[in-house]
Formats: sequence, C-alpha cells, structure tokens
Amino acid sequence: MASADLLRRLETRAVAAEQLIDTLKKEVAELKKVHDVHSKENELSRLHKENEQLKKEVETWKARLIQLEISQNIEQIEIPASESVSMSVKTEAKEQVLEKKVVRNKKEENTEKKTTEAGGKKEIEAKKPKANVGDGSEEPPIDVRRLDFRVGRIMSVKKHPDADSLYVEEIDVGESKPRTVVSGLVKFVPIEEMENRLVVLLCNLKPAKMRGITSEAMVMCASTPEKVEVLIPPQGSVPGDLIHVEGYPRVPDPVLNPKKKIFETVAPDLKTSDKKIVTYKGASLTVPGKGIVASPSLVGVNVK
Repeated sequence: MASADLLRRLETRAVAAEQLIDTLKKEVAELKKVHDVHSKENELSRLHKENEQLKKEVETWKARLIQLEISQNIEQIEIPASESVSMSVKTEAKEQVLEKKVVRNKKEENTEKKTTEAGGKKEIEAKKPKANVGDGSEEPPIDVRRLDFRVGRIMSVKKHPDADSLYVEEIDVGESKPRTVVSGLVKFVPIEEMENRLVVLLCNLKPAKMRGITSEAMVMCASTPEKVEVLIPPQGSVPGDLIHVEGYPRVPDPVLNPKKKIFETVAPDLKTSDKKIVTYKGASLTVPGKGIVASPSLVGVNVK
C-alpha cells in the first residue's frame, strides 16, 4: 500500500516537473525574443547615430569645398532635376547641329578674309611700338600688392535659400552700395556672430555665381580643417579702409584674372603668426594709423 502511495506521489511530482520545465522553456523563449528585439533596437540606434554623424561630416566637407571654390572663383551651379536635364540634352543636340552649320559658313567666310587681311596685319604689326622695360607699362610682380583687401561691415546676413552650408551677406565696403557676398561659413561661425561685425574682404575677385547668387567679394578667414575664424580688423577701422602690407605698395588689379591664378599664388604665404597677426611672408597686414589685422585665436595657420 505504501509503495502505491509512493508511486503516485512520484508520478505527480514528475508531471509537475514536466509542467515546470515547459513553463521555463516558454519563459526562456520569451526572454530570447525580448533580447533579440532590444539587440535590434540598439543596432538600429547605433546605425542611425553613425548615419547622422556621417551626414554632418559630409556637410562639413561640402562647406570647406565650397569655400575653397569661392576663393578660386569657381562658379557654383545648381544640379537640375532629371526631367530638365533630358530636355536640355535634346535642346543642346539641336543647337549643336545649328552651330556646325554656322561654323562651316564662318570658315568659308574667314578663308576669304584671311587672304585679304594677311598683308594688312603685317603692316600694322610692323608699325606697333615695342613696350620698353622700365617705362611703367610692365605688369607688377605677382604678390600681395595685387590683392585689394579692404575693411567691410556686414549689414545683413541670412542662410542661402538653396545651400545649407552658405551664408549670403550684404557688406558695406565704403562704396555707393553694399556688396553681396556668399560665404561657406555656416558650419563654423554662428549667424549671430556674423551680424554687424567688421571683416576683411578681398574685393577684386571676379564675381561668380554661388548656387544662383552672385558673390562680389570674399570674407577672409584663418582656417584649419577643424576650425575657421573670421579675421578681425584693427580697432577704429571703418568700412572702406584699405589694408596695406609693408614692403608691398598697393597696386591691386581692378579684377583678378582667374587664368593668371594670382590669388592662388599669393595665398600660401598668407598666414597668422605665433602672435595671431595676419602676415604675408612675415610682413603684417595693417590699416595705416589704426593697427594690425589679426585672428581671434588661431596661430600659424593659412588665411584664405
């Protein structure tokens, strides 16, 4: 009898144990599901953060590229929609056919003109006086004297409507009307720090369109890959003040010829000293009677 009771108890315990095992298996399966969900969420969160960081890096590099292109007078062109591209391709194809016809006609006309004009040109060239070296007609050397640096004041500033990395400023440089300037400084200088401040402008770059807006000068900055600072004119400066460099008397070109790459040749020697003074080959940039041009904090870096 006792054996039968013991057997029943053992069977009952065995059933209970199996039920407990089933319950534990289900709980373990649920825990695995929860863990997998959390793991996926964590992975998605990590990927999202990495994506945002990459976007920021791309925007930073775009801003630096645009600033460099601005300094080299490279026109910024908006990328058209695909539909407009296909239309423009068709139009260009038609124009090319017409151009070829026009070119053929012009070549025929030019062939006739060349024979009659050749003799006349030789006579004219023979009569032209040769330029004398030292008579003041030769081109000045390519150095900082060819650059038209002036003090300006930012009258208004806003973000470019078609480019998140660009500011559009209206800057008083002592002329009859302000100049419109496009600067790739959004990632480096807050807009409130741009408003109503004095700046140093390069005023004789060839005007160039930056995403549809013509830029008529360039705001000069001390620059590294990680940090860009707008230069500070000397205290007491006013819009239109000319910036000089000792040893290099000013003879700025009315407009720099992009083909001659004058700014690109001069730029590597425009730097900040260990005292934050802006220099060209060691000579300070100054407003006579008022002081030197400086950077807020960057030393030993390029100015562009």
